[in-house]
Amino acid sequence: MGAGNSDFLVIGHRGARGHAPENTLLALDTGILLGAHWVEFDVQLHPEGALLVFHDLTLDRTTNGKGPLQQCDFATLRGLDAGQGQQIPTLEEALDLIEQRVGVNIELKTAEGTGEAVAGVLRQYLDAGWPAERFLVSSFHLPELWEFHQAAPEIPIGVLLGGVPLDWAGCATELQAAAVNLSSEFVDPRLVADAKAHDCKVYVYTVNDPAEMRALRALGVDGVFTDYPDRALKFSRT
Repeated sequence: MGAGNSDFLVIGHRGARGHAPENTLLALDTGILLGAHWVEFDVQLHPEGALLVFHDLTLDRTTNGKGPLQQCDFATLRGLDAGQGQQIPTLEEALDLIEQRVGVNIELKTAEGTGEAVAGVLRQYLDAGWPAERFLVSSFHLPELWEFHQAAPEIPIGVLLGGVPLDWAGCATELQAAAVNLSSEFVDPRLVADAKAHDCKVYVYTVNDPAEMRALRALGVDGVFTDYPDRALKFSRT
């Protein structure tokens, strides 16, 4: 993972959640236009087979719909307003919009085949000329991440951590992960050092405060997920 002259990666969280409705095509395009080096978004496997760019398990917070996403049929989901008239996108629509302009971090939000399904789609994009290193697939659900890794071993993976494991970055090493994506609440210098010692990049989520960005860079973190890519860019160059 890299970004030209930058050694501090700015990853637009759910596109650019601070500027546009999260996980929509508008948010992804906004993140890119603001200068993010990468964009991150969430993917769920719908019972009808579609891979949807969506974070929550329920529709209430980010759309004008109600109830569990998985219990809503695809046609109805596509008719919902996800903010400012935006549709819930599919994974393919998101990748077609991005068009290799930036790197892409896809978080697997659901299990039971999501990893394998995402691997199948990404393989099509690799065949169409996308470099494998322009993708990072991550998840808290490590068995699902492992399934993805088995299906597409050439695509880098990232372990999502919401705490500090007893074995530090051991789970990332076991999975042959390229990155540890770590909650800002649990940034521990020993965990950062252990990840680095095992050739893992460390990216921290979700960081919107410039002072925190500065401190994380000083600690040796490789980049941040942020709702406001424009705030982080000033820390991204040597």
